[in-house]
Formats: sequence, structure tokens, C-alpha cells
Amino acid sequence: MRSPDTPTAPTGTPTPPAGTSPADRAARRAVTVFPVLVIAAGAAGLAFPGTFAGYGTDVPYLLGVIMFCMGLTMSLEDFKGVARRPWVVLLGLAAHYVIMPGLGWLIAHLLHLSPALAAGVILVGCAPSGTASNVVTYLARGDVALSVSVATVSTVLAPLLTPPLTLLLAGQYLPVDAGSMVTDILKTVLLPVLGGVVVRLVAGRYIGRVLGAMPWLSSLAIAAIVAVVVAGSAHALKSAALTVLLAVVLHNGCGLALGYGCGRLTRLGRPASRAMAFEVGMQNSGLAASLATAHFSPLAALPAAVFSVWHNISGALVAAWMARRTPRAAAAAEG
Repeated sequence: MRSPDTPTAPTGTPTPPAGTSPADRAARRAVTVFPVLVIAAGAAGLAFPGTFAGYGTDVPYLLGVIMFCMGLTMSLEDFKGVARRPWVVLLGLAAHYVIMPGLGWLIAHLLHLSPALAAGVILVGCAPSGTASNVVTYLARGDVALSVSVATVSTVLAPLLTPPLTLLLAGQYLPVDAGSMVTDILKTVLLPVLGGVVVRLVAGRYIGRVLGAMPWLSSLAIAAIVAVVVAGSAHALKSAALTVLLAVVLHNGCGLALGYGCGRLTRLGRPASRAMAFEVGMQNSGLAASLATAHFSPLAALPAAVFSVWHNISGALVAAWMARRTPRAAAAAEG
């Protein structure tokens, strides 16, 4: 699966030394441009809330565009990769849906977050993977095939896992209608993704000509979601910004570290452990923002909006650090 947030590098291993291929340079440009775009959108929402706040009902449609673009970038190879290493993919899936929801609940408890913010942080943790994780795994010289497989499965299973986990962990803070949430995820995530896959299968020859534009269209949709979310709670953001940022940094940072540690603990090897780090620590923040807006409040969607910016910045930095720690010869051997 390709990231809904940024253009992706080609899947599969081995990967070339960082910075030596056009795809690598395109990926680096993507993880640089996307956070800037989202920051600009958030600033616009904060400065002109009246312009964007009224579009809250359009957030699910924007998410549908993102997921449809994701489906267009998928191929049968993405699904075959799951069958090749089912137990490793299952481990990545379990780590993702155990570590991040648990961390969200723990951070909300330790920081004594308000009910809306606590529910928002937990919802981010319960979201599937997929947001830029494939790109940064590629940049880190990690196991891109594993990253794609885990992202694929976590997204497909989101209707079954995200609602009950949110109910279990966030229900103490705000009422959670898990049944309605399942329906929303099916409509805004699974159906658009499947629709994109079908279109790719039927008209792949024509779709291939415009695939390069799909991730950038997704980036614009994510930026629009952030602008709407920030505008909807612009007043509250001024007093809660530091708290939300602290929660997001802790959530993302601990997820990256624990994901990598899980891979090393289970002896997956360095490339696969790097993939695990990003598949655990990076979330589909667009989905979290959409669900929070629809089921909780604009304030509850703030953690997802901030996460959308931060996890791209931290992911790029961690990937660069990992790539530099891998000598060229070792990188070729690991591939």
C-alpha cells in the first residue's frame, strides 16, 4: 500500500543508498514539502477560522478522496506480500494495534488531558497505519515490502479493530458509538480503497499515466482536513497547543521506539525492525481527524491534525539517522 499523505518510493528490496536514485530524491522532497503544506493549512485555519470552520461536514469526503487515491496506487503485489510472510505481518499488525492504542490511553492519563483531547489522542492511536510509513521506511533502508504489507492489512481491518478499541479505551472520557464508527470507516476508508483498486485493475493502462499526481492530490486533501479541524477549534487551540504537541510527540516517539524494539526482540533483523518502527509509530491521522470530527468534537480532532504534521517530520529525521548508521556495504547485504 502506498501512503495517503505523500508520494512513495517503489516498493520492494533492495533499496539503493539514500539519495542516489530519482525515487529516493522524490521521496525526500515529499517528506519535506508535505509538512510545510500542512503547517501552512493549519496556520490558515487558525488565522481565518470563519473561512474554514463551516466545512466540517466535508471532512469525510476529503478522507474518501485520500483513500481512493491510495487504492489507485495499490497492486496485487501488495496483497501477495502478505501471503509470503503471514506471521511477520501478523506480528506487525499486533504490535501496531496494541502499542499505539495503549500508549494513547497512557499518555492521556498521565497528562490529565481533558475528555475531548484524551479521546482524540486515543483515537489517533487506534487508527490504522499508512500515513507516510512506506516512504520513510524506504528512506531508512528498511524492509519496504513488510511496511507495505502491514499498512495494507491494518487499513483493511480498520473497520473491525478501530471502533472497538476506541470504545474500550476512550469510552471513559466520551460516549463512543462503535457501530456508527464502523459504518463511517467502511464508507470513508474501505469502500474508496476497494474502489481505487478496482479502477486500477480495470483501467491500469490509463491510470498509470496519472499515478504520480495521486499522492499530491491526497496531500492537498489532508491539508484541507487540517485547515478545517484547526478552524473548528481555533480558540481552544491557543490554550491547548503545547499540551497537544507534548502528547503527540510522546505518542509518536514512544511508538517508533517500541515498534523498533519489538522487531529487534523478535529477531526480525535490522531492515524489518525499521519497518516495524514506522508501521507502529506512524498513523493514518486523516482517518482519526475525520472520525473525531464526526463522533466527538473539533477539539478532539486537534491531536490528529498535529500528529499529521509531526509524524512526517519525526519520521524523516529518524529515517535519515537510520540511513546514516548503515554503511553502503551493510545496506546492500541487508537488502
